[in-house]
Amino acid sequence: MPISEKLLEILACPLTKAPVVLDGEWLVSTDPQTRKRYPIKDDIPVMLIEESEEMNESEWREVMKRHNVPIPS
Repeated sequence: MPISEKLLEILACPLTKAPVVLDGEWLVSTDPQTRKRYPIKDDIPVMLIEESEEMNESEWREVMKRHNVPIPS
């Protein structure tokens, strides 16, 4: 079962409290400084900092663009 819009509205990056966007099997933080992504395993978001990955800047920017998230200059 995919993550509901309601749950997505509640979830936030545990490190920065920034909103997250659903991108495939990942929840991606909208924070441009940390660029963290959190896995979804068996339809359950794993919102643990230890389980996150830092995305490179260009990959993170592509995700933000795909989801129409404004990127600071």
